Amino acid sequence: MDAIAVEGLRKRYGEIQALDGVSFSVREGEIFGLLGPNGAGKSTTVRVLVTLTRPDGGTATVAGHDAVREPDAVRKSIGYVPQESGIDRRATGRENLLLQGRVHGMSGTSLRARIDELLEVVGIADAADRVVDGYSGGMRRRLDIALGLVHRPRVLFLDEPTTGLDPEARVSMWSEVGRLAEQESLTILLTTHYLEEADELADRLAIVSQGRIVAAGTPNELKAQLSGDAIHIELANGRVDDACRALEAAQVPVETTLPDGRTLVSRVPKGGHAVPGILSALSAEGIDVTSVSVHRPSLDDVYLHYTGRDFATEDQAA
Repeated sequence: MDAIAVEGLRKRYGEIQALDGVSFSVREGEIFGLLGPNGAGKSTTVRVLVTLTRPDGGTATVAGHDAVREPDAVRKSIGYVPQESGIDRRATGRENLLLQGRVHGMSGTSLRARIDELLEVVGIADAADRVVDGYSGGMRRRLDIALGLVHRPRVLFLDEPTTGLDPEARVSMWSEVGRLAEQESLTILLTTHYLEEADELADRLAIVSQGRIVAAGTPNELKAQLSGDAIHIELANGRVDDACRALEAAQVPVETTLPDGRTLVSRVPKGGHAVPGILSALSAEGIDVTSVSVHRPSLDDVYLHYTGRDFATEDQAA
């Protein structure tokens, strides 16, 4: 049984089509990633699934319940950790968890035991009785996740779980999420605009662009769809059209031109062997090259292949 099933979700905000027929499914017990740049529609999808937003069309079921017709049943089955923290920073970590448990109708010995358990699970037991305002960013994010787990949900939604964390705290959080999925027997759906985060954490993922799913599968499956190596060629003088003609004459196909107007991307079977011929063809036309890089397919390349746009540039622009 799928823990989450989404079919044809649509949502418009004024002139903006936030979701344009989004469809995917998440199996029980897996970590599923929604990967896309800022503004792609990831958070809107999650808000529909956690019953905070009604879709204009399509269907969504979570833990076997319809997100529109059975919102209360969905809410009892899920934990939700939004981008913006819901922590009371003037209370202690333990007090935050106690309040959250009572909101879910928990009390007494069972609640106190669950809080002690979660404080150990997320690694902040030593700081449980300290005021949260003195926590580091990583500690506060761990407490956010603990708040979403108090009532033992079947499905946990993590919306951009590591945004704002420094690189060391981000890597630590990756380890925590993977361990939680196994220890708590959870299905986890996370949204992220960090390519390396999706590659590291997700059993499967869907790439979202402009409100649509453009590709889905395991990270390795998606990268394996792109044969050969990607060669990025940065031109010194921006003669893109001349460079494209020179490379095509040398039988080196140009896949796309990046938005900076100076960088061409080519995909060839053996990148290292192709570089001398590329440089020779460009030199013969008097086209100067600033740099050439060769690398194996990445999720960035997958995004570029399916959308024709550079992930990092689109994320920054959004």
